Amino acid sequence: MLTAMASHAQRALLFFPFRRYLHTRIRNRPLLPLTSRANPFIPQLPHSRLSRALSSQALHEASYPPRSILIVNKLRTDPVIGAIDELLDHVVKTYPGVKVFSEDRPDIPFGTQVWRPGPHAEKVDLVVTLGGDGTILHAASLFSLGAVPPVLSFSMGTLGFLLPFHIDDFVKGLEAVFQGKATILNRMRLSCTFYDKDRKKVGFGDDEWQVMNEIALHRGSSPHLNTIDIYVDGQHLTEAVSDGVIVSTPTGSTAYSLSAGGPIVHPSLSAVVLVPICPRSLSFRPLVFPSSSSVTLRIGDRSRAAAGVSMDGRVSHVLNPGESVTVQASPYPVPCINRSSISDYGDEQPGEEGVSPGKEDDWVRDINNLLQYNATFRSKALLRYSGKT
Repeated sequence: MLTAMASHAQRALLFFPFRRYLHTRIRNRPLLPLTSRANPFIPQLPHSRLSRALSSQALHEASYPPRSILIVNKLRTDPVIGAIDELLDHVVKTYPGVKVFSEDRPDIPFGTQVWRPGPHAEKVDLVVTLGGDGTILHAASLFSLGAVPPVLSFSMGTLGFLLPFHIDDFVKGLEAVFQGKATILNRMRLSCTFYDKDRKKVGFGDDEWQVMNEIALHRGSSPHLNTIDIYVDGQHLTEAVSDGVIVSTPTGSTAYSLSAGGPIVHPSLSAVVLVPICPRSLSFRPLVFPSSSSVTLRIGDRSRAAAGVSMDGRVSHVLNPGESVTVQASPYPVPCINRSSISDYGDEQPGEEGVSPGKEDDWVRDINNLLQYNATFRSKALLRYSGKT
């Protein structure tokens, strides 16, 4: 009964106006005592509970209307250059006084100010991305030390699960944000902390990696399988002999995790997905844990191969036998602005399949259009003979 009530409360708070943008808070709970099954080699961390009921006290609140915009774009091809120029011209004319920043790179657009990530970075109220899913992942990585501003993403001829708007709709998208009509979905991130053989943390201070899709341990070019001990909340779960292991967010469940046979998880859920990569076992199946769980992956002492570590597609570390990484929910999700919240309700076209942009769940649209979820031979044939693509 309590679970059903909590689930109802979660759904009620999935989307909320931009002007009331709040970050989900992480609450710490006391350190759990070691049990007889607890691993003495794994650092015992305070467990964190991701509260889906939004706290009345926000960790961060973006200014409304936005006073500063950070533009993050992929390599500047001619279409990208033209799109950025049009967007900048529109912002200058329509929203005077708004600062526009760009990353510190050789091809910084004319009329923007240089922005550098870090603890002393200029405050950003809105991130606008132009590119593909990789561009959004890169934008999120720029805010690894704290809260991420709302992200308004535009596709540049790329289909992806994180691209709700086409670049041709940038006027409508910006208008909805500045008028406070946009809604936000907080996409969970994972915090990754590395430890050496002596259980000492590698790095200092806030040197923790934040990932939006997944962290993957893999054998790389080694001909030998990895032996990885997996611990959940300090208790030994299993020894995985496999090509590797993936720990994914719900957002990342449609990325590498999906290719490895993992489940598709709705991004509004708060969960941690554990997926083996080609395990040497028929009974090792993907698992889904609550976001309060802390998952530790330790390279076994008997492992014949080191494990490469890939986070959101970036190769970052190599773990040797005895070394480990602990993964848990990050207190700083990525707030993504939804396409379904900003379109007019009169956009329906007679005879068109589906519903108008203002009335659908972005994720449902994506798994149908991009993944062709459960598309049968008959439905594909009907689509082909109807003249639609």
